[in-house]
Amino acid sequence: MLQINYSLQPHQLAGPLQQFWQLSAGKILHIEKHYDPAQGAPVFTREGKYTTRGWTEWTQGFQYGSAILQFDATGDNTFLETGRQKTVAAMAPHVSHTGVHDHGFNNVSTYGNLLRLMKEERIPYNEWERHFYELALKVSGATQAARWTPIKNGGFIYSFNGPHSLFVDTMRSCRILMLSHRLGHLLQGENDVRTDLLQRAIQHMKATADFNIWYGEGRDTYDVAGRTAHECIFNVKDGNFRAPNAQQGFSGFTTWTRGLAWAMLGFAEELEFLATEPLAREHLPWMEKAAKATCDFYIANTPTDGVPYWDTGAPHLAHFEGYLDQPSNPFNPFEPVDSSAAAIAAQGLIRLGRYLGEGRYFQAGLTVLHTLLQEPYLSTDPEHQGLLLHSIYHQPNGWDYTPPGSKVPYGESCMWGDYHIRELALTVQRLIRNEPYYTFYNCVL
Repeated sequence: MLQINYSLQPHQLAGPLQQFWQLSAGKILHIEKHYDPAQGAPVFTREGKYTTRGWTEWTQGFQYGSAILQFDATGDNTFLETGRQKTVAAMAPHVSHTGVHDHGFNNVSTYGNLLRLMKEERIPYNEWERHFYELALKVSGATQAARWTPIKNGGFIYSFNGPHSLFVDTMRSCRILMLSHRLGHLLQGENDVRTDLLQRAIQHMKATADFNIWYGEGRDTYDVAGRTAHECIFNVKDGNFRAPNAQQGFSGFTTWTRGLAWAMLGFAEELEFLATEPLAREHLPWMEKAAKATCDFYIANTPTDGVPYWDTGAPHLAHFEGYLDQPSNPFNPFEPVDSSAAAIAAQGLIRLGRYLGEGRYFQAGLTVLHTLLQEPYLSTDPEHQGLLLHSIYHQPNGWDYTPPGSKVPYGESCMWGDYHIRELALTVQRLIRNEPYYTFYNCVL
């Protein structure tokens, strides 16, 4: 169980954060210099060097968004220009991509962050540049919303697997619908039928809360409060739910911890947004219920330092005595940890704590960040292109690099882990410096 450090204060992390951003700068520059973009978007490292992995192009925005966050944190214009130029040159296909559920990942991280910096007066105001970013966000939100499966009493944005598939990951893509809505946009379809993007996002989140999250209310034999399913399967003919499933987790009846983390952060940040929408406040209670359930499950099912193993039901954990009563061990012979899940979850904990005014969640998030800002999780080797070590992409498929002599993967990084620890670090740094609180919707306030 996560041992929450209630005495840890944000300002105590100022020194480690300074070192973090210095290391982060070197990683970004190393990738820019040595990575061949002709390979496709970088996904994860293999022996310390970023490589691609064909599935969908969902990590490009994290690469260029990382440069934008680096500028935000340090003021170094080198990174602003990298992020701005690469967004213009490479991100347009992601705005109109009809085949994925990842618009929130790719486009909020790039166009959204750049618009946010302009709104915050961190970069010079330019009317046409502002319209460019706004147009990208508007179109992206509508494109994502069009990927829709109707079910009884609602519907959901379906995953790249097809119209039957609801992924828990897509909680973070709801942000793009919210931004598009706040910018005055909507989805217009056949016969000019208009769809409200905020209501579509809320319907998706409600489906996720109802089907991908458990609440200990007797839903099935494995109903433990806060447990999540990576994927839920529906009959597209009649809209009925059929079964939980997993693509990257061990099974539909265990909890893939990165999926859990996506839910934690998604519900927390979207609670913050919906609290600013008077007509949406009736939905806050069920969202708070989902956010608290998932965060409580994470705290209870994570090692003492806050870094989880890749799935709470991973089969070989049965042989790992007392693994929840000690710090995580990325070098263990049983199952890999997933530091990327920790980076995502920590931000969700901090946001939920601030939203509810509950120190338990906020301090839990700080505790996790404190762990990630140190070795063995922080990558201090200048030749390793990754920033956050010991992440996992797809354990069931065996995609992650396992060093010789080891039984499990360790020592590698991923683009979403590196981006999200930067986003986490920026969130806390802004709190330390009494700067504007970092939210995805600062760009439309």
